[in-house]
Amino acid sequence: MIIESIELKNYRNYEELHMELNEGTNILYGDNAQGKTNILEAVYVCCTSKSHKNAKDRDIIRFDQDESHIKMQIRKNDVPYRIDMHLKKNKPKGIAINGMPIRRASELFGIANVVCFSPEDLNIIKNGPSERRRFIDMELCQLNKLYVHSLVQYNKVLVQRNKLLKELAFRPDYGETLDVWDMQLVNYGKEVMEYRGDFVCRLNEMIHGIHARLSGQKEDLKICYEPDTDAAQFEEALKRSRPQDMKQKTTLCGPHRDDISFFVNGIDIRKFGSQGQQRTAALSLKLSELELVKQLIHDRPILLLDDVLSELDAGRQNHLLNAINDIQTIITCTGLDDFVNNRFKIDKIFKVIDGAVVSEN
Repeated sequence: MIIESIELKNYRNYEELHMELNEGTNILYGDNAQGKTNILEAVYVCCTSKSHKNAKDRDIIRFDQDESHIKMQIRKNDVPYRIDMHLKKNKPKGIAINGMPIRRASELFGIANVVCFSPEDLNIIKNGPSERRRFIDMELCQLNKLYVHSLVQYNKVLVQRNKLLKELAFRPDYGETLDVWDMQLVNYGKEVMEYRGDFVCRLNEMIHGIHARLSGQKEDLKICYEPDTDAAQFEEALKRSRPQDMKQKTTLCGPHRDDISFFVNGIDIRKFGSQGQQRTAALSLKLSELELVKQLIHDRPILLLDDVLSELDAGRQNHLLNAINDIQTIITCTGLDDFVNNRFKIDKIFKVIDGAVVSEN
């Protein structure tokens, strides 16, 4: 799959933009704060309906405007697709595929698979569990529509259960309905945990060899899924937790509190790893994600590299660049030296200057 073109209107600092992309490596270079990352974000939003920076729609729309548009032309297995996205400040976004509006954003998943790697991802291991859950959710939602359904339903039930826990202080009689919400939470929660466990297991098959190469065969990396509670025991755990849930007015156990652990030579590097170890493991994680997506979709995903090369030393840069030679890639950077020094093939170069993009070849 490749992105052939993207158009923006009133998107962040872009009043209007049209770009024709190459099927190989596309470089966006320019000074900081010129809008390079905004283009990558627009691609990610158009493929997944969400920002990789976790921004809300109203924050994406150009200042003093009420709406924004993204139009992207994609070719997948020689079949053309056009994705139109209409972002609004105070209303849900509108999405159309080949001119036909879709009712749910989940219908967008699977048309274009995208993997994004930014400097923030290098901190995924030392940051909190919510970052690691988001990593799982964003990738799994692109790969598995059944997971999307389970996750959306689980989150809906969780919101309703938490709302009920807050209302019990004023309406104790509502407590009779807790069993109904608990049953749904358990059913959807078990499905979420099963999909996550399988995903992490598949990642492990990829990450071992990748990390061994990155570390010069010195380190063995293993990732482990850490569910907040075992799927088979979720119902019992929820029952035991109910008195404390009612006291704190929130749900204290379930997959919304899951985590992933990273062990290098048996040591949990979330707590005891050096910054270098954590960054190398994060790079291994993203490269494993890339390989797993290739395997599952039997195609090559689109890769977005957001100014990440400047955060890596020469050895890690080479490993990353060597891994993407057969994938359409959009890279942002402040200069071209890294590519010249590595003699890396560049197919198309764009210079970004304060909301304007100029093709240089």
